[in-house]
Amino acid sequence: MSYIAKPSEIERKWYVLDAEGKTLGRLCSEAAMILRGKRKPIYTPFLDTGDYVIVINADKVQVTGKKAQQMIYKHYSYYPGGMRETTFEEMQKKHPDEVIRHAVKGMLPKGPLGRQMAKKLKVYAGPDHKHAAQKPEVYDF
Repeated sequence: MSYIAKPSEIERKWYVLDAEGKTLGRLCSEAAMILRGKRKPIYTPFLDTGDYVIVINADKVQVTGKKAQQMIYKHYSYYPGGMRETTFEEMQKKHPDEVIRHAVKGMLPKGPLGRQMAKKLKVYAGPDHKHAAQKPEVYDF
């Protein structure tokens, strides 16, 4: 019989990940693992056992190769001609937090459980965040 965590025994911590100089995919996969709780011994696939993640310096995250020019974010408004395409470079300048949020969300489960996990991700473009009261730990990987 496998161990199944009860929602009442889940303890949540806060972690800070610094995106400066990190590769987008490696940073986001680590954030997704923390949000899901896969590094915890009480991990249960159908429960949200994960911790909170604060990502700072989102504007300094890097991609390798030609991805900065070739990676395209698409948004469709469901109106005729409503397809909008933005490259990674443009997105990094306008909405650096959205780049990380989009990548992490794609690595989480789909459905209500994944949406619940995604709410625990806080992304900031600069080095400051407003979660000092939660006493977050710096997470090195």
